Amino acid sequence: MRQLPEADRDAIRLAQDPQFPRWLEQVTATGGCAHPVHLSGSTTTLDGTIGEILHHYDTRTEPGERLLVRCRNRRATVCPACSRLHAGDTFHLVRAGLLGGKNIPAAVRHRPRLFVTLTAPSFGPVHRGGDMCRPRRDGGTCEHGRPLGCSNVHPQDAPSIGQPLCPDCYDYTTHVLWHAHASKLWDRFVIDVRRRLATAASLVQSRFAENARLSFARVAEYQKRAAVHIHAVVRLDGPAGPDDEPPAWGTSELLTDAVHASAQRVTVRTTHSPAVGEQVLRWGAQVDARSLRADGAGPGDDAVAAYVAKYVTKGASETGAGTDHPLTTRADVEAVSATEHVRALLRTCWRLGGLHEFESLRLRAWAHTLGYRGHILTKSRAYSTTYAALRAERAQHVGHLAAPDEVTERAWRYVGSGHTPGAALIAVGIADDLAESRRLCLEARRAGE
Repeated sequence: MRQLPEADRDAIRLAQDPQFPRWLEQVTATGGCAHPVHLSGSTTTLDGTIGEILHHYDTRTEPGERLLVRCRNRRATVCPACSRLHAGDTFHLVRAGLLGGKNIPAAVRHRPRLFVTLTAPSFGPVHRGGDMCRPRRDGGTCEHGRPLGCSNVHPQDAPSIGQPLCPDCYDYTTHVLWHAHASKLWDRFVIDVRRRLATAASLVQSRFAENARLSFARVAEYQKRAAVHIHAVVRLDGPAGPDDEPPAWGTSELLTDAVHASAQRVTVRTTHSPAVGEQVLRWGAQVDARSLRADGAGPGDDAVAAYVAKYVTKGASETGAGTDHPLTTRADVEAVSATEHVRALLRTCWRLGGLHEFESLRLRAWAHTLGYRGHILTKSRAYSTTYAALRAERAQHVGHLAAPDEVTERAWRYVGSGHTPGAALIAVGIADDLAESRRLCLEARRAGE
């Protein structure tokens, strides 16, 4: 008789446990989280005025004497269930800054708002999809004897798209250093946009904050060539933020001009290195700034929010650009399953990370993201709500927050994480069922509109 797979045997073992129904409730409560955190401890809720115990919970009565909670990993490759939750939170966070809600006034919809895309510069010609990817029409070869152009028409999903025409000509050093300084380049870009707006309004640059406020939410996305580019929602408010109307001179046209000018102007210089010299880093030539209009013309607000939410759950590994897990040794670098282009970037991170002058960049610690050190999504303080506020609102909705006159005492400790093979199989099924239920509910809601 053929023996059942280990996961099936383990699932049967779990199902025969007398506490299986309660365990199933816990896994369902996590949304089918792929790597739940196991906690042990207790929570006691007291009446804040008389000290009477209103509720007491202890894991000693739970299966395995532990409680399962979500891992909250944003990456779909690590935990599909938690990534969907994170994407939903991101959608509402970005949408609130576009249309209002979550304590943001609806008037923000009528403010100057742009959807901006800033790209990385060229580090060398690569194969492109959709049309002939020839960067030069005069043919010829590079100094390494490889063709300077490519006359092939590549399908959009071709593996060659994004790969260098000549890996020896490709500037891997600048690519990695650009990633390491991309967040600083963004910071300087925002500062320069404010300065240009002030100059255009005949204001002293230091007085800009007294007249207007620039708010944004941005997300980083890896392109096929394994270079990050930035999508951002940029909004102009009055000095008090979303509750304040912008000055009369604050128009979408003025904001658009400032974005284009700043993207062309700002630079960041790297630390001088005896090995690689000093690099001057800037944005790529391709800059897009589309006005988001309240009359519905141009990109839709919901579409923009959904676009940002989609990319916030993607890790570097999903675009073939690195891996979702830190690399601790050179052997880890060589073991990554990736294209030769990505592997060359990983090796460059490791090599530059060993140089004293680049120690502060921690390139080896960030080698798995090809040197990119920023958060995938960041926002200015006044743009909209926060992830913490959204989680608190969700907890209040399901009754997990104490009332104002209650006091909660907690004593918890970490005791493990993850699933056994059978538990993982069941969790995947729960996550898929919940996702399908949400999809059907959304379709029904749209059909009724």
